[in-house]
Amino acid sequence: MFFKYHIVFLYIFRIFDTVSIKNSSKINLLLHSQPYGTIFTSVWLIRNGYSYALQQRYRENGWLESVGNGAVKRIGDQVSVEGAVYTLQNQLGLSVHIGGKSAIALLGRSHYLQMGISELILFGMQDERLPKWFSEFDWGVKIDYRASGFLPKDMGMEDFSKGNFTIKISGLARALLECLYVSDGHDLVECYELLEGMSGLRPKLVQSLLENCSSVKVKRLFLFMAEKAGHAWLKYLNLEVIDLGSGTRSLVKKGSYVQKYDITVPKELMDNGENI
Repeated sequence: MFFKYHIVFLYIFRIFDTVSIKNSSKINLLLHSQPYGTIFTSVWLIRNGYSYALQQRYRENGWLESVGNGAVKRIGDQVSVEGAVYTLQNQLGLSVHIGGKSAIALLGRSHYLQMGISELILFGMQDERLPKWFSEFDWGVKIDYRASGFLPKDMGMEDFSKGNFTIKISGLARALLECLYVSDGHDLVECYELLEGMSGLRPKLVQSLLENCSSVKVKRLFLFMAEKAGHAWLKYLNLEVIDLGSGTRSLVKKGSYVQKYDITVPKELMDNGENI
């Protein structure tokens, strides 16, 4: 009888031991599945076999900690806003990316900017919204998110390495177009100074961006500034296939009128550099 109970006990013990090893392997697999400094979303965890109950157990056992509703990170891991953007792109499949002046700064042109590091500009397509865990978490910077489809989502993007992971951000040409898109007219001089330093843009990429850009204001401003700056790559563009629309675009009150592009710009912009 004793031998019989002993066999049963060993059998049960082996079952629990097997489950324990399996769970241990599962959490280890999870912890090494994504780069450090990034987020795990509940949606991604469920899709990869980690139930809500298992996620809760990992939090209770000190493996994971919440960063808001629907997202967790490794306990003690330092997660930056770039790491969160990595998660948006790679786990949720969003086109949300660092753009505009923020992208220009990351690409090494920050000495042109008057903007501090307290703000991060993000762009996404018009139907994309930031998840609640992202928008409500304190990333240490103000998030300025713009949802718009005025440019194709994958065009003019570059890889940007941050530690042990890489995210997609706007390249210089796209970022400048994004700057012009969000401009209220009063920061156009700054946009011009940025474009003035972009003598190495690739004409083929600029052509594609302008042909596929849906904002008439942006296209007119870009071409006006490029001509004003005297960039050599401008002569390689085929302006005949770029739709510049019709009608005057008055960007500021009491500005200077540019007849060629039918726009009104700040007088300071006309006084900056050579007029056209």
